Amino acid sequence: MTDKQIAIIKAIQEGIPICEKPFAEAARVAGVSTEQIIEQIRLWREDGTIRRFGAIIRHQRAGFRANAMAVWDVPESHIEKFAEIAASYREISHCYQRPRFNGFPYNIYTMIHGRKKEDCESIAREISEKTGILSFRMLYTTAEFKKTSPLYFLHTEQEEGGR
Repeated sequence: MTDKQIAIIKAIQEGIPICEKPFAEAARVAGVSTEQIIEQIRLWREDGTIRRFGAIIRHQRAGFRANAMAVWDVPESHIEKFAEIAASYREISHCYQRPRFNGFPYNIYTMIHGRKKEDCESIAREISEKTGILSFRMLYTTAEFKKTSPLYFLHTEQEEGGR
């Protein structure tokens, strides 16, 4: 990445205000024009560096109080189709394949969000019916200790005085 690209990431990674000129402050901080920021984001989306650029809603404040990590035991031959179906649900924010472990046969993990627990369970049942995957478990959050978006390029060697 170029110095300009790193400056843009640093300027936008902690959020963009919802206002008439949302990129103005980021452009000032990065030392580029707002048009350069918008064009760089477009290029990153086009080349796959980023998948999307959009608002993140604090789901609890929006009334979505329940969330569950649904874990699924999906045969290898069905993973692609299962993931395509599960990922099509707007209530699912994450869909990952992970290795199976002894005593824990689940290999697909989906994060389901709902206004209440029953909403999450309904979505999981619907996915189960559509895919034919009957072996799954719902793991509900009991406490949240940390939830942040990753931040990149926090400090460069030059900013840290060569450390």
